[in-house]
Amino acid sequence: MTDEAFHLGEQALQARVGLRERLAEIGPLVMRDAMPDQHRAFFAQLPFVMFGSVDASGQPWASVLAGPPGFAHAPNTRHLRIDSLPMRDDPLSDALKVGAPIGVLGIEPHTRRRNRMNGWLDQVDAEGFGIAVGQSFGNCPKYIVRRQASFAPAMGAAASATSNASSAMAASSGAVRLDALDEPALRLIAKADTFFIATAHPQSGTDDTPSHGVDVSHRGGPSGFVRIDDQGVLTVPDYSGNRFFNTLGNLALNPRAGLLFIDYDSGDLLQLAVTAEIVWTGPEVDALPGAERLVQLRVDRMLRRPAALPLHWGRVQ
Repeated sequence: MTDEAFHLGEQALQARVGLRERLAEIGPLVMRDAMPDQHRAFFAQLPFVMFGSVDASGQPWASVLAGPPGFAHAPNTRHLRIDSLPMRDDPLSDALKVGAPIGVLGIEPHTRRRNRMNGWLDQVDAEGFGIAVGQSFGNCPKYIVRRQASFAPAMGAAASATSNASSAMAASSGAVRLDALDEPALRLIAKADTFFIATAHPQSGTDDTPSHGVDVSHRGGPSGFVRIDDQGVLTVPDYSGNRFFNTLGNLALNPRAGLLFIDYDSGDLLQLAVTAEIVWTGPEVDALPGAERLVQLRVDRMLRRPAALPLHWGRVQ
């Protein structure tokens, strides 16, 4: 990339851990303004993609779309097409408009491969949407729990690329919106080994700087790695990674984030709007082996969408 690969929030955190000079050299080599052929082929073989954007209030949300392999495809190196749309009860259903910022994560848990990109919507129609690439880059396989997904429209037909309007509206009627976590949400989070987080630069959607966009990322660990206190605040250990600080760099400038938890048995989706705080040192950090810092997340709003994801999940040894 010819532009600065990392924005000021990411740079500040990289400097804090003593890696700013090194990542200033590496960044332009690994953060591309186009997708390599390997990434294009990878997206085309996936039955689901994670995505994130911001709603009209600027709140980031993380979500997921599924379809038969090929529903996500790249007609060229600078564009990704998704032949699916969010259901009407998805917080991002009204956010996908031409010019809106978007982050995308392609992840294949059974092979532990993942690739990320961010950009802007350059096309929205009745069948799906197109994305102009801003940044495209790969991620390491750390902390990905192996499970294999296959498209199964009978498990959530309204969310699939082949759904019709009437079935989508019927599926929307079971959504539960609350201002705090309820017991089913607490149980799902307490046993989770994976969640996804969407964050946004404060200038996201207001300029065309590639690094000033929306990011959606994976977080994983042993079952129960997300801790919940009596006030419903989530605490997540931040383990050693690529040190790009794409997520935490956004949070350093804009503490609002969106979380997505998946119930792999039922297909239920739990989407949370949260406010984040990074904890760098202290006894709470020391108490969690391997954690380099913590992220504490106060839940502002919650949405549970029953059987919204048309995927069957099998565990891989």
